[in-house]
Amino acid sequence: MKYLSVAEVAKKWNLNERRVRVLLSENRIEGAIYKNHRYLIPETATKPLDRRVKGQRLFEDSPLKKTDIDFKNYRKMYPTPDGYFGRFGGSFLPPNLQKAFDEIYTGYLTIAKSAKFIAELREIRKNYQGRPTPIYHCQNLSNYYGKVQIYLKREDLNHGGAHKLNNAMGQALLAKYLGKKKLIAETGAGSHGSAVAMAAAYFGLECDIYMGEVDMEKQAANVARMRVLGARVIPVSFGSKTLKEAVDAAFENYAKEYKTAFYCLGSAVGPHPYPLIVRDFQEIIGREAKQQYLEMTGELPDIVCACVGGGSNAIGMFEAFLEEPVNIVGVEPMGKGQEIGNNAATITLGKEQVLHGFNSLVLQNKDGTPATAYSIASGLDYPGVGPEHAFLHEVGRVQYESVTDDEAAEAFFMLSKLEGIIPAIESAHALAYAIRCSRTMKSGSILVNLSGRGDKDLDFMIEKYPQYLKQ
Repeated sequence: MKYLSVAEVAKKWNLNERRVRVLLSENRIEGAIYKNHRYLIPETATKPLDRRVKGQRLFEDSPLKKTDIDFKNYRKMYPTPDGYFGRFGGSFLPPNLQKAFDEIYTGYLTIAKSAKFIAELREIRKNYQGRPTPIYHCQNLSNYYGKVQIYLKREDLNHGGAHKLNNAMGQALLAKYLGKKKLIAETGAGSHGSAVAMAAAYFGLECDIYMGEVDMEKQAANVARMRVLGARVIPVSFGSKTLKEAVDAAFENYAKEYKTAFYCLGSAVGPHPYPLIVRDFQEIIGREAKQQYLEMTGELPDIVCACVGGGSNAIGMFEAFLEEPVNIVGVEPMGKGQEIGNNAATITLGKEQVLHGFNSLVLQNKDGTPATAYSIASGLDYPGVGPEHAFLHEVGRVQYESVTDDEAAEAFFMLSKLEGIIPAIESAHALAYAIRCSRTMKSGSILVNLSGRGDKDLDFMIEKYPQYLKQ
C-alpha cells in the first residue's frame, strides 16, 4: 500500500497541514500510522467529514451531552495527559519549543504540586496579594434595574487591581524553582503585563513584556506602571498591533531564549500545559466565591457570569460551580456588530482551527486565516478562546452570550455612579449581561466576576463616551 505524508494529504484534501494533524490526533483518519517520528497516511484514506460545517456531523462525532460528563470528577479527567479537552487543546509546536514546554509541564506536575510550593504560594496570596478578595452586594445597582440581586466577586481588590496576579505569581514561582532568569509575557489591556512585572520584581527576575502599539496608546497608564516596576515594554508594530500580534512576538522571542527564560502566558490559551496551569492558578477565584456566597446568603446564586476573551478569569470563576445546579454564562465582546472584524465573539462566531500552538475556536476570514479581532476592551480582542471554554460550550455546560461596546460602556458608568466602583471595561461586559438579565428577570441572583478595576480605562472611556458625564 502506498502512503502519503501530511503535506501531500493536506494538498490532496485542500486542507492546511495543521488541520490534518488535528484529524490525526483525533484518530479520524483510518489506517494512518506513526513511524520514524512522522505520520504516514494510506493513499486510499478518505477525508473525514468536517465537524466545523453545519450538517456534516457524523453520529459518533456529535457533541457530548452535559449529562455525559461527571463534573464531580471533571478536573481529574480534563485535560487529558496530552492536553485535550475533548478535541480542543493539545500542543502544535516546533520540536525545540515542544521540548521547552515539556520541561514546564514536568516541572509543574512535580514542583507545583509539592507541599513546599503550595505553602509558599499561599503565603504570597495572603500577605502580598491580599487574598481572599470579598464578595459585594450591589444593592443600589440591583434596586435601580429591578428585583434581581447583583453580586460582585471583587478581583479588582487583588493587588495590582485584577485577577491576573493569581496566575503571574504562580508561574513566576515555578520559574524560580526551574532556575529561570527572565519572564517573557504578552499583554493586551496591560493588566497581565503589570502582574508579570510585579511578579518579576518580587522574585528578582528580568522581565520583557510585548504589547501592541494600539493597546499601548489606549492603556498608557499600565505601560507607565510596567516600566516603573522595572519591566521592558516592547512595542509590537505589525498586523493589527494588538493582542494577537503581541502573542506572536512573545512566542518568537521566547523560542530564542527558552533555556534561560520562562514564558508567562496570561490567559487560559496556548499549547498544553498552559490552559491547565492557568486554570489551576486562577481557580482560587471560584473557590473563594462559592464559599463566601454561601456564607453571605445561605444558598448558591442563580447565575454565575464572567467576561471571556482568552478566558482566564472566567475559567477561574466557573470551575468551582461546574458540578452545582447553577447557570454559568461566559460573556463575549460583540463590539460594533456581528460582521467579522467588528468583534471578538469567538465562541459565537468562530470555527475550529489551530492558533498559537493549540486547537480551539478561532475567528476566521473567508479564506480560513485568523481574522482581526476587535473590542473596546484591549484585554478581550483576541481571535481565539481557551480550549476548555470551547469544550464547555460543546458539551453544553456553559452558555456563552455576547454584549456590545455600548452595553459595556453603560455598565461601566452605571456601576461607577451607583456603587462607587469603577470596573475594568473587560469586566463591564459581564456586568452588562447581569444588567440585561435584571431588565427581563422578575427575581433571582447573579454573581459577576469583577475581574479588574477601571483606572486604566478612565481617559479612554471619558473621551469616547462623554455623554455619561455630568456637565
